[in-house]
Amino acid sequence: MISNIISGFTEKRHLIQFCAVFFLLTSSALKAQEDPPRPIAVTATAQSLGFGAFYPGAAGGTVSISPLGARSATGDVVLLNLGFTFAPALYEIVGNPGTVITLLNGSDVLLTGSNGGSMTLHIGLSNPLSPFVLSAPYPMPTQLRIGGTLSVGNIGANPPGAYTGTFNVTFNQQ
Repeated sequence: MISNIISGFTEKRHLIQFCAVFFLLTSSALKAQEDPPRPIAVTATAQSLGFGAFYPGAAGGTVSISPLGARSATGDVVLLNLGFTFAPALYEIVGNPGTVITLLNGSDVLLTGSNGGSMTLHIGLSNPLSPFVLSAPYPMPTQLRIGGTLSVGNIGANPPGAYTGTFNVTFNQQ
């Protein structure tokens, strides 16, 4: 009888030891809190905001590029297809999934022409729309496209040429 009790106690002790070892082998690492957020990294790609070729006409107007790359004009501006690229600005953002990003567009920018003249650039909407949440796993980039509108004067104020300038966009990580 004592041997049966000792044998039963030994079997229970082995079962408890087995369960403890099994639990240790199958448990995963536990954390008390998540890792601190990484600061976002923003990279401007080779795709700049471009409006392509157009003719301003006698009254002028606007040329717009949507964040998806669609080009449109108002007034008597005529859009030309001469092989000059038109596209939204493209940025790549890397950060922790779940990070909220808010864009703050800078003020309007004066673009100067290679043959004289100037035009005003107004930075437009983005795709994805601001604010947005990073969803790509780290370190995969999230692509952000930003459009804009160019205020074009008449042909006398805006002679043909290349118009250049720099605009500012602030990326706020929350």
